[in-house]
Amino acid sequence: MSEHYAVVITSINPPTRAVTEIARDAGRLNAQFIIVGDHKSPPHFSQTGATYLDLEAQVRTGFRYASDAPTQHYARKNIGYLYAIAAGATVLVETDDDNIPRPDFWLPRTATVSARVVEAPTWVNVYRYFHAGLIWPRGLPLDQVNAPLPDASIANAIYCPIQQGLADENPDVDAIYRLLLPIPFSFEQAEPVALRSAWCPFNSQNTTWWPEAFPLLYLPYHCSFRMTDIWRSFVAQRIAYANGWGVLFHAASVFQERNAHDLMRDFAEEVPGYLHNTAIREALEGISLRPGTAHIADGMRSCYERLVALDFVGRAELPLLEAWLEDLRSCSARSPVDKPVGRD
Repeated sequence: MSEHYAVVITSINPPTRAVTEIARDAGRLNAQFIIVGDHKSPPHFSQTGATYLDLEAQVRTGFRYASDAPTQHYARKNIGYLYAIAAGATVLVETDDDNIPRPDFWLPRTATVSARVVEAPTWVNVYRYFHAGLIWPRGLPLDQVNAPLPDASIANAIYCPIQQGLADENPDVDAIYRLLLPIPFSFEQAEPVALRSAWCPFNSQNTTWWPEAFPLLYLPYHCSFRMTDIWRSFVAQRIAYANGWGVLFHAASVFQERNAHDLMRDFAEEVPGYLHNTAIREALEGISLRPGTAHIADGMRSCYERLVALDFVGRAELPLLEAWLEDLRSCSARSPVDKPVGRD
C-alpha cells in the first residue's frame, strides 16, 4: 500500500476472530492496527500485529481528550483516531471487533470514485440500492423505510472522503429489524452509491476516511450509546455537503459475527433516534456553514451547539469537542519521534 493506512477499533473482549485476522493482514500489508481498550477490557490483552491502548496508554498519549473524556463508552474510540492521525495516517479505516474482513477489505482505496449519485434533498434508504428486500440501516426514520428511491445518475469522478462499506450476514440494522425480521442477510455486489444532499445514516463499523474529513470522525459521548455514530454521521453529512463532497456507500467488504447484545436494551437506546432523527436533520439543515476545510472546526461547533440547544446532546459535549479539535491541531504539529506510545 502506497498510502499510510490505519485500522482503528475499540474492544472490551479478548482477541476475536476479526481482531486476529485484521492483525495478520495489517502486518502483511504494512498497515497500522490500533485497538482502544476500556475498563472492561481484559487486563492483559495482547495481540501480535496490533498497537493496544489501554486506559493508561491512552492518557500517556498526551491528548487532552484522553484525559477529559469519561470512560466506559464507545466514544473512547476517538483516541484511536487521534493516535492514527498523529502517526501519519493518510487513510483511516474504522471497524469493530466483530466485523471479519474479506479480501477486498484490503484493496487500495481512493477518495475519488465512480458511482451512482443521488442528489435529492431527502431521506434515502441506501440499503435498497443493494437489495430489493425489506432492509434499512440503523438510524433511518421508520417512516422512510419504504419511501420511493430517488433516481441515481452515473458520475465517473466524484470526491467522497467518507465511504461507508456495508456488512453481510449480520448487517447494521436497528433493534426493530433484529426482533422481527430474518438474519443472516447478505447484500448484492452492486455498484457504489454516492449521496450529495441526500440523507442516510452511516455507522462506524466499516468506514473509510481521508484527511480532509478526519475532523468529522468525532464521536459524541453525551447522547444515546446507540446513536453516537449515527448522529455523528448527520453532522458529517451536513458539513460534507457544504463542501461539495459526496458520501459513498459501497458493497459489503466484511461480514459480521455479532457480539452478544440485549436487543430490548438496544431498542431503548435507539428510541431517541426513532423520535428525533428527522428533527436533527432539519436543525442541521437550518445552520449556515462556510465551505472550505479551514471552516470545518467552526462548522462542527455550530452543529453541536445546535444539538445541545435542542437537548439532543448534553452540554458537557462542547468541552469534549474542543479537546478533540485541540488534539487534532497538535497531531499536525507532531514529528515522528513524538508519536504516542502504546503496547504492541
